[in-house]
Amino acid sequence: MQMYCKSLTHTKRWETRTVMVGDIGVGGDNPIRVQSMTTTDTMDTEGTIAQSIRMIDAGCEIVRITAPSIKEAKNLENIRNGLRSKGYFTPIVADIHFTPNAAIVAASIVEKVRINPGNYADRKKFETHEYTDSSYQRELDRISTKFLPLIKVCKENGTSMRIGANHGSLSDRVLSRYGDTPMGMVESAMEFLRIANDESYHDIILSMKSSNTQVMVQAYRLLVKKMNDENMNYPLHLGVTEAGEGEDGRIKSAIGIGTLLDDGIGDTIRVSLTEEPEEEIPVANLLVKRNLEKIDQKYRMEKINKIPIDPFFYKRRLSKEILNIGLKHPPRVIGDLSHLKSIRFEDFGQFGYLYSKDNDKWHIAETAIDYLYIGSNTLDFKVPGTLGIIQDSFEYSGGDGFYPIYESKNISEISPDEISFLKCMDSADVYSEIKNLKNCILILETSQKIGFQGHRRFFFDLINKKIKNPVIVKREYKAKSKDHLLINSAVDFGGLQIDGMGDGLWLHSDYERSFINEISFGILQACRTRISKTEYISCPSCGRTLFNLQETTARIRKRTDHLKGLKIGVMGCIVNGPGEMADADYGYVGTGPGLISLYKGQEVVDKNIPADKAVDALVNLIKSFGDWVEPIDV
Repeated sequence: MQMYCKSLTHTKRWETRTVMVGDIGVGGDNPIRVQSMTTTDTMDTEGTIAQSIRMIDAGCEIVRITAPSIKEAKNLENIRNGLRSKGYFTPIVADIHFTPNAAIVAASIVEKVRINPGNYADRKKFETHEYTDSSYQRELDRISTKFLPLIKVCKENGTSMRIGANHGSLSDRVLSRYGDTPMGMVESAMEFLRIANDESYHDIILSMKSSNTQVMVQAYRLLVKKMNDENMNYPLHLGVTEAGEGEDGRIKSAIGIGTLLDDGIGDTIRVSLTEEPEEEIPVANLLVKRNLEKIDQKYRMEKINKIPIDPFFYKRRLSKEILNIGLKHPPRVIGDLSHLKSIRFEDFGQFGYLYSKDNDKWHIAETAIDYLYIGSNTLDFKVPGTLGIIQDSFEYSGGDGFYPIYESKNISEISPDEISFLKCMDSADVYSEIKNLKNCILILETSQKIGFQGHRRFFFDLINKKIKNPVIVKREYKAKSKDHLLINSAVDFGGLQIDGMGDGLWLHSDYERSFINEISFGILQACRTRISKTEYISCPSCGRTLFNLQETTARIRKRTDHLKGLKIGVMGCIVNGPGEMADADYGYVGTGPGLISLYKGQEVVDKNIPADKAVDALVNLIKSFGDWVEPIDV
């Protein structure tokens, strides 16, 4: 059974049990809850209280605080009492890694405890072991012995629990049996969940976090399927871990969280940004608002009973090659200057093409568009050979690198052998006509405000009917803010890219074209379907962090943001690195006050470097492995 959600055509919440976190209900008929995590030192009682209040005032419904040892766990009582004395009764979650004893202490103080099954009963040594079924069962018995005391305290105190599996911190035991996979994440959590079930403890919320949006979405889908198979229905907490900062962090979080919410999966969310925690709340609220609008949206669409793709494994839809679109080509990006009365070469700068008059030469950025729609305009200058021009069919007069675009009502005008573009709606039945147009690239539009399911249904129909024309997805937005545009476009385009659907995207909005271009390439980067820049996997900071993450990430970005395709992890402490860096190429990890360790992959190569010399050391490390290129001034 491939189904992992209640409906593939409409947003309908997956039905879960309700778990109480203090007085806040999660799951069931409750609204999607928004939460975040403090970044202060947990022993700084007043600072943590003040930051928690800023988060709560911004709309945070559940506050998470790290408790790396017993002393911090005990101090949660002072923080909780301080909040209560100021009139704040928001439930607190103790975040635990490596220290079961701290979890047991915290469980008698706060409303919820979060544990990571990858490090609660195991220490990661990056070793591979061979297990028989009986030897693996002995390991599960060992885990049960360590886990049962926490279950007992939680039951006695009415404390809920989050079992939060993370892609980068799976235990050696799980990695040895399941690999570094979504299934490994699911089984890591299910092992603990089954133990709790045997003890009749059900106040549990689950999470499957990764910095890789494909892995994250697949893991949650697998978890829902696994729970359905075992007659379980626990609420889910959604988040993309180490999403980063700014636009990239928002895009990555929106793709992972929003894709699942669109399918009715998720009961509480946290947007993890390398920024102040209160800045996460407005982004999370936009995702929740979008979800409510989707649930309220009424439209007719035939039910999907069978999925023609594997939703638990990424595989791109097989499409034929037309020009440089489809087949094995990366997804293409289309820009739009059709609104202009006349087009000058200076207008191309916002799309990654800069013209040098002195050298009579075009400089082309890594984030340069592949095609430009000019509407009914004409061009009186030569464009770079890498750029295709799309022109309205009624103005099209031919020319090398120029291609006509037709409205669906004029589909009969297209010659079967003509290389062309065709606009079509996701609700239109144009399949029989398309089959005869072997050189036609489809521009897929929608009449729905939120048309993710309609687009997906169209792709499923193409697959079922064995139509292999490439498809560019087009969406238009009248966004109220830049974050509004970021969130909605990231989910609408990204949700399709996650499942390998779409040979390109065409994002249209009233915002400046350079910003739209950044978003377009940012979405493809976050989906791992087209890499055009350096990727930073940076944690959002917490009380364990050993340096200023925001300042440090900015310094590293300034030195390395020209290294296309390189993934650099910036982790505040050893808990979030090296494991949480998952598939990063290089890692910068805090290991002590003012001290940094550097990693190549998940192997430490240089320890305890003074922080003021660590960025230079990181650059030298990248150079030593041959991954450095000098930046080019344009």
